[in-house]
Amino acid sequence: MSAKKVEEEKHRNERIEETGQVTLDKGGSKIHLITIIGEIEGHDNLGNNSKTTKYEHILPQLAAIEDSKNIEGVLILLNTMGGDVEAGLAIAEMIASLSKPTVSLVLGGGHSIGVPIAVSADYSFIVPTGTMVIHPVRMNGMVIGVPQTFDYFRQIQDRITGFVCAHCKITQNRLEELMMETTMLTKDVGTILVGEEAVEEGIIAQTGGIKEAMEKLHFLIEKGKKDKKTDKKKS
Repeated sequence: MSAKKVEEEKHRNERIEETGQVTLDKGGSKIHLITIIGEIEGHDNLGNNSKTTKYEHILPQLAAIEDSKNIEGVLILLNTMGGDVEAGLAIAEMIASLSKPTVSLVLGGGHSIGVPIAVSADYSFIVPTGTMVIHPVRMNGMVIGVPQTFDYFRQIQDRITGFVCAHCKITQNRLEELMMETTMLTKDVGTILVGEEAVEEGIIAQTGGIKEAMEKLHFLIEKGKKDKKTDKKKS
């Protein structure tokens, strides 16, 4: 192996270790891989013992992907407990606005604010044992017990439910029913959906693993290329 290839491989490994991102280019198409792992970190740094996804890493990379002529598609892998609402919605909005084909795959868990990120892709998968926790907006720390506080919570929740329902097949009424379920979680209000249940509810498109996710992404990439050729011929 040449010194250049050794250096490239070293840089690739360091990038995976530091940001959980890598560009895959051995299958004919350049696909950028993004991982949403652990807790989604917002404006406050979490403890050193916590696995986190930093939105300040993800957002610039998504902008670079959109601007890149080489990257043709994006694969998002999720195993997250949720986290900061603003950061999670920012990531979801950026993914949804990409012109490149996107596919998400929920592995382990896509909980809480991870749900909007999962559905923000053009097509979504969940492994059969994957789980998604749907629950209302919560806030840590002291809050002021006045009506305005609860109105603010409702506004945040409406932003989340509105985004989710705009990017998958579940209705807002049904999503709110799942959020307010009181018989399933012992220490919280909400619902746990496992694998196929998330598909049946219309949140995730299909059950499957990395093979199916990759196949779908390559299909979307090729479809996009054919559509562009067709548009050029028409013009």
